[in-house]
Amino acid sequence: MKVFQLSLRTRIFVAMILLVFIASILIAAISIFQYNEEAKEYHKDRLERKEARLKIAIANALKSTTYPVNEEHIILIFRERNKIYQIAEEHSLPIYIYSLTGDLMIKSEETFIPDANIKKLPTIITDTLGVMANKRYLVQSEKNGEKFLSSHSYILDAKGKPLAILNLPYLKDNNLITRELIEFLQRLGSVYLLMLLIAIILAYFLSRYITKPINTITKTLDQTRLNKQNKRIGIKGTSHEIYTLVTAYNSMIDELEESATLLAKNEREAAWREMAKQVAHEIKNPLTPMRLTVQSFQRKFDPEDPEIHQKLQEYSNTLIEQIDTMSAIASAFSNFAQMPEQQVEPLDVVAIVGLALDIFSEDYIEYPSEGNSIIAKFDRTQLNRIVTNLVKNAIQSIPKDRIPKIIVTVTSVLQDKVTINVADNGVGITETNAKKIFEPKFTTKSSGMGLGLAMVKKIVEAHEGTITFRSNKGIGTIFTVQFPKG
Repeated sequence: MKVFQLSLRTRIFVAMILLVFIASILIAAISIFQYNEEAKEYHKDRLERKEARLKIAIANALKSTTYPVNEEHIILIFRERNKIYQIAEEHSLPIYIYSLTGDLMIKSEETFIPDANIKKLPTIITDTLGVMANKRYLVQSEKNGEKFLSSHSYILDAKGKPLAILNLPYLKDNNLITRELIEFLQRLGSVYLLMLLIAIILAYFLSRYITKPINTITKTLDQTRLNKQNKRIGIKGTSHEIYTLVTAYNSMIDELEESATLLAKNEREAAWREMAKQVAHEIKNPLTPMRLTVQSFQRKFDPEDPEIHQKLQEYSNTLIEQIDTMSAIASAFSNFAQMPEQQVEPLDVVAIVGLALDIFSEDYIEYPSEGNSIIAKFDRTQLNRIVTNLVKNAIQSIPKDRIPKIIVTVTSVLQDKVTINVADNGVGITETNAKKIFEPKFTTKSSGMGLGLAMVKKIVEAHEGTITFRSNKGIGTIFTVQFPKG
């Protein structure tokens, strides 16, 4: 998983653990480096101390010798009474003495330095010592995992004149220091293991503490909707950054509510304007023949006409028919505009749909779901409206030259949802009409207000449900209403 795909809480947790882990590695590395440096200084100082004491012994040997103290008699001086062996044994160091030109003159024992060039010193050593007579020249070497340090310096007479080159090989024994280092690292590891466990616990709770306000904001943002009352976020005792974010969100909610209120107001005004236009249009349709009828009656009215009573009856029938049309228009718009409040209650949907179908006398309406029982919370009256409107539309969609067939089913395939299907073998719905089928005032029939499916959609969505359809032109249509049980 990539780092940027991890949650903020996980990244904080991992970062804190890595911080402790990296710190422990760095301290261990620094400790090892420091121990190595101390070991180098320890061996260097130890060799210097041994060399200083050994040179004192050599100086005493030069003072007590019976031979002239010069370069030619060096071998005789140190072989006298086995002085070189006594000095080497006393100081626990092998001694090698070279001439000023680098040739081996005398030694206390065989070298324990593998591959050491004991017969002849390298030119760089003699040349360097020639430049700095009072200094030492150190050579480090390693073989089979063992490290060696060799010191080269002049043996001087009483007047400070170089007589020979003294070589002291020294084996770096790091066993003691290594054991101390291992013990230190073990103690350090135990301490850091405890610190790591503490860091994991602290990182867990600290990451939760840091991300808790963010999670609260995230959940609130997920629930923010334009068409509902949104909650403001109230978080106390948080950081300045989170407080700024919360303040910005709350300000946005206030602006969103104002915008939503204004939008809803504009939509309602637009809807009512459109509704008013539709009502005016629908009412004008019957008013025109009424006006023409009255005008015709005025022109042709003759009290002496023997058929005056028959004509008056025809005139009255025409007016009554148009008045009934206007009343139907008013009722349709009233039902759509004034949706009663929901009276939600537990219902047996199968039984309620069966009762709604009882008002239809058509024997081709099949209801195979009858006999089952599916309980859901819904408004009884509005469920009746849904079924009635869908079945009426299905009946009206079947042409007269076709054997009609309508199937209504109620199922609960999903445990938490109820599905009502109304299938017909009517003319179907074209792709053009499918886009406008649920719009108010849209209709494909010669009569009707086009409000039935719009009202059904409004009822279904008010119960948090959905209405969809599948249609094949010339074959039929299936309307599907689905809503939650609870």
